[in-house]
Amino acid sequence: MATFHFDLVSPEQVAFSGEVDQVDIPGAEGDFGVLAGHAPVVAVIRPGILTVTAGGAQQKIVVLGGIAEVSEKGLTVLADVATAVADLDMQDFAATIATMEQQLPGKVGDVLDRSIERLDHYKSIQHQISTTAMH
Repeated sequence: MATFHFDLVSPEQVAFSGEVDQVDIPGAEGDFGVLAGHAPVVAVIRPGILTVTAGGAQQKIVVLGGIAEVSEKGLTVLADVATAVADLDMQDFAATIATMEQQLPGKVGDVLDRSIERLDHYKSIQHQISTTAMH
């Protein structure tokens, strides 16, 4: 399988940089996979789990929004936050969800809608991780 260069960068760190076979991205308009030779595209990333496949091994990384750009040079993801699932503190993540839930009653209109959407994404991530951990 042909490979391509992938960089995953957050404000805190370069979370990944190297040659990969495939990257599956949680896009705001729907999840999508990138392989070598993918058409150029820029996409908004929603909070979710990004999966990197390289040499037959997979690495799952929680991203909390950002931008993905596919070009002839490869794929670059600029993520608001990028944390390997293996490094994620699930108690802190659950506490963040609880705080988000507690703050909902004080919100209205579009702010409430966006807050509910973000909360749903966080809960989906939590569910995916707990379900995956069972296998």
